[in-house]
Parts: sequence; structure tokens; C-alpha cells
Amino acid sequence: MTKALLEVTDLKKHYPVRAGVLRRQVGTVHSVDGVSFSLGAGETLGLVGESGCGKSTVARSVLRLVEPTAGQIRLDGVDITHLSKTALRPHRRSMQIVFQDPFASLNPRMTAGDIVGEPIAVHGLATGKALDARVAKLFEQVGLRPDQMGNFPHQFSGGQRQRICIARALALEPRLIVCDEPVSALDVSIQAQVINLLIDLQKQHGFSYLFIAHDLAVVAHISHRVAVMYLGRIVEISDKDELFRNPRHPYTQALLASVPIANPLAKKLAPLVDGDVPSPVNPPPGCAFHTRCRFAMDRCKTERPVLMDAGDGHQVACLLNEGTGRSL
Repeated sequence: MTKALLEVTDLKKHYPVRAGVLRRQVGTVHSVDGVSFSLGAGETLGLVGESGCGKSTVARSVLRLVEPTAGQIRLDGVDITHLSKTALRPHRRSMQIVFQDPFASLNPRMTAGDIVGEPIAVHGLATGKALDARVAKLFEQVGLRPDQMGNFPHQFSGGQRQRICIARALALEPRLIVCDEPVSALDVSIQAQVINLLIDLQKQHGFSYLFIAHDLAVVAHISHRVAVMYLGRIVEISDKDELFRNPRHPYTQALLASVPIANPLAKKLAPLVDGDVPSPVNPPPGCAFHTRCRFAMDRCKTERPVLMDAGDGHQVACLLNEGTGRSL
């Protein structure tokens, strides 16, 4: 892998649960509970998992949109975990985000041109005609016409609004763009266009993506590597082709088995998991997946597995794979 642009080590984000008149803390939501990964320059890391597993919280913590409870975040070798707002400001230019809902993330009172140009003006990179020229160029890069700069968000379709969000993310020429399920709110035909646009832009500019999604087909199309999350923890990381060809963790196997088969005559796979996802307020001890895993052993109920190197960059947090690799 190329030199790491982003390094996340043992990242945790816990939210207090309060109740009563005095709002005393009665519990803790373990939204992210010890996540570690790295992202190389020009690489796309797909982050997948069920709803509520902590994917979006990881994204917002990495960008310091929410403050992490513990852990370390290094961007291009610089520890940004505890930087003040003033010290963090220069690094904001290097990391941007594309949100899931392209309408809720746009100010309805601002024109599309003002929305895209705002970060450029805030950082003092251009003003006046120079600013308008940069915004027009960004519109063209994402497949919009410059004469649409004076339109308001409600005058665009959903796919066009997401293109505006992408243009805004590109405005400061970042090195890292976090995509938080950027196509899940779009029609299927538009999804393909936006995904191909993101791939083309990465080839042109060489930035990295942390791409969050629950659609495995989308992840397989855009990602170089894939990390699988379950209940606030990463249970498997691997090269995309290796993960889809040889999933080692039972949860990853269950995710792949749940993908619909286009052939109606094909035999459907039996479900690989039982029950519901445990509550992050009271996660199970040991391996968080043992309550739903058909291969669970007694050790799984008490021992928390760590990511093990299973060869060729394949890392798995499962006691079943303990004899196939080494601890990281």
C-alpha cells in the first residue's frame, strides 16, 4: 500500500445516556469502540456494515465534526486528535465530506454558486471574478452548467444536488474526501452516474476516499480495500477482490450471502445469522458477534478477538482464524 494519508488508531466514541429530572448518566452508548485502520494516498477504503454499527460516527470523528472519546487520528503524519479549532483550521482544507442527503446538506437560501464558493471565500483563496471563475470550473468538473450557478437547491434534481455537494467538497482541493453513503438517497440509474463521477475525479486529482455504504455492489465498484464493521468494531479488512472471494469472518460471510441474486431460479442461501443486533448500550462481552454466530465457541463469550494478519494484507478479528495469522 502507498504511504498512509490517514491513520486511525483505537478510535472510540461513547455517548452518555441520561435519564430522570437531574439528567444523571444511567448508561453509555458504545457507538465506536476501538477502530483502527489506515488509508493510503489516492486510495478508496470502503466501510460497510449494518445500520447503526457506527460507520457514520467514524466518519464524523475522523473529521472532528464530533469529538472522539479516545484514540488517535493522524492526517498526513500530523496528530489532529486534540487540536484546537484554530490549530485545526489549516487541516480542514485537506479533508472534506459529502453527506448522505443532498438536500438537507444544502442551504435552501443560498444559490448553488454561493454554496460551492463559500469555502473558497472563507479560506480567503479567491474573491470577485476569480471566485466566480473557480466556481464555474468546479460546476463543469461535476457535470453541471455554469449558468446554473444562480439557481437555488430546490431547482435541481436529487442527482444534481449531490453533484453540487461534490463540487463544494472539491472547492478546497482536499487530499481526503469522506463519502457518507453519498448515493443511497438517489435513484439507481443516477447512482451509477455519481459513482463513476467520483471515480473519474479521483483519477484526475489523486485524492483519497473513505467511502461509507451499505450497498456491497457499490462498494465493490469503487473501493480498493474494504473494512467491515459490526457493533462499533472493525471485524475484517482486506483488498476488495480478496474479501469478496474469500471472506473469513462469519459476519462478512453473512453480509455477502444476503446480497440478492438476479437469477430467480438460483437457489437462495440459508441465513447465516440469527436474532437481532445487540444494543450498543450493553454490548456482549468477548466477541460482539458471538450472540448471532453459528460457529461461536465458549471462548468467544469471554475473549475479545483482535485483528490478526491472515496474509496478503487480509486482517480478521475472529478466534476461528487465530491459527492462520499473527496478531497486529
